[in-house]
Amino acid sequence: MKNMIMTVMMAAFMSGAASGVAEEQAFTFEGKDGQTVAAYRGKLMVAENRQNPDSRLIPVSYVRFPATSKQAGPPIIYLAGGPGGSGVRTAKYRRFDMFMALRAYGDVIALDQRGTGASDILPECTSGKTVPATVSISDADYIALHRAAFKECLAFWQAEGVDVAGYNTVENARDIDDLRRSLGVDKVVLWGTSYGSHLAFSALKTMGNHVDKVVISSAEGLDQTIKLPARTDAYLDRLQAAVDSQPAAQAAYGEIKAMMRRVHARLDTKPALLHASMKDGTIKDYLFHKRDMQQLASYFVSDPWSQRRLLALYRAMDNGILAPFEALLADWFIPGEPIKMDAMSTLMDVASGMSEKRRQLVKEQAKQAVLGDWLNFTYHYDRVAPELDLGDTFRAGPVSDVPVLLFSGTLDGRTYLEGQAEAVAGLTNLTHVTVVNAGHNLFMSSPEVQAAINAFMEGRSQPKLTVTNKLMDLAPEE
Repeated sequence: MKNMIMTVMMAAFMSGAASGVAEEQAFTFEGKDGQTVAAYRGKLMVAENRQNPDSRLIPVSYVRFPATSKQAGPPIIYLAGGPGGSGVRTAKYRRFDMFMALRAYGDVIALDQRGTGASDILPECTSGKTVPATVSISDADYIALHRAAFKECLAFWQAEGVDVAGYNTVENARDIDDLRRSLGVDKVVLWGTSYGSHLAFSALKTMGNHVDKVVISSAEGLDQTIKLPARTDAYLDRLQAAVDSQPAAQAAYGEIKAMMRRVHARLDTKPALLHASMKDGTIKDYLFHKRDMQQLASYFVSDPWSQRRLLALYRAMDNGILAPFEALLADWFIPGEPIKMDAMSTLMDVASGMSEKRRQLVKEQAKQAVLGDWLNFTYHYDRVAPELDLGDTFRAGPVSDVPVLLFSGTLDGRTYLEGQAEAVAGLTNLTHVTVVNAGHNLFMSSPEVQAAINAFMEGRSQPKLTVTNKLMDLAPEE
């Protein structure tokens, strides 16, 4: 292994990569349930902003799991979702088994993208703006507070030495290419989900012929950071069909859009006063508005397990039961505290932005949509920092003949079936597998997903283009 590391280092040096050489150390990686595996912890220093010749260097860290096959192909780099998710943390918990299985096809690299996990050197921003906890304010005033907080945070990060223009998906994709060169390989396989697919699409445009294959789920196109409200409503129709297929769930929820609109109307007329127990034992009062319910829904629409919880919350509020919300509040935020922001996740979404066409669609559709325009909060930071926007050239979808395998879940409440089809329209070598009854986080939802990936990696025809999972019980626990 020592010789391999030296080869990697020499190859990176000879490539002339501006970011330098990846440093690796052997260690024992501990995954879920205490399972251990030999791995290498690596770090590459890259320019924070390649457009700035005086840019500081920042770390991009990763964990590499060596291939288990002598006929291994190019390294497989995992791109976490979010933005803001840690690839290393994902390998440790949620997808440990899949990381281990993919070693049959090459080294598997759990990447902590710039500003995430072990690569995070960015300070959290605590603004001077606070949303009143027990005084009702309008949506316009609520948004104005957050826009002002974002401006404060931009100034704070810059004062702390952060080049905020470096936190975008193009720079993120170039980190992947720098890592590829540092590893001394011509091509890599990209494997990701949600924002990870967004990053993979950018990499297809940035890295040219250096991408061998792509495996993605829950695709988010380059002009799809801000979701269309009408498509959220169409997803709710699919969720209704799932509810209707289960008599107990249908009896509990009835027409779910009607239930949601009743709750919204009630909260719009009279916000609910919550008395929530915080983790430190204190009681905090909070006036819970319609917008809070809509934002809460935006967190819980992703997967059937969370959709079940969301429906139960709406049912509780519809019946005037506040205890579940009081229990939840402590995990969400602390009422009365200043607005806080994470640099990487906020800046990445702001930089990806939206086209003018999409901006107008969101504005118009939000007027009638169940969740309004609250699904992606960075929509409300629109044009606060136009200099960070990557522009419509970035947002044009990739055109490529690189083999791509896409998985889409029919109950995905974050990235919708219609949008995913649009996101991959320019990919001419696409295999699209639909996973019925799966949500946004579907990689581990069925062994048939792994079987499909195996077939793709081995160049075999797909055993199935439709995988059907058993629909979980959506009825509330009594």
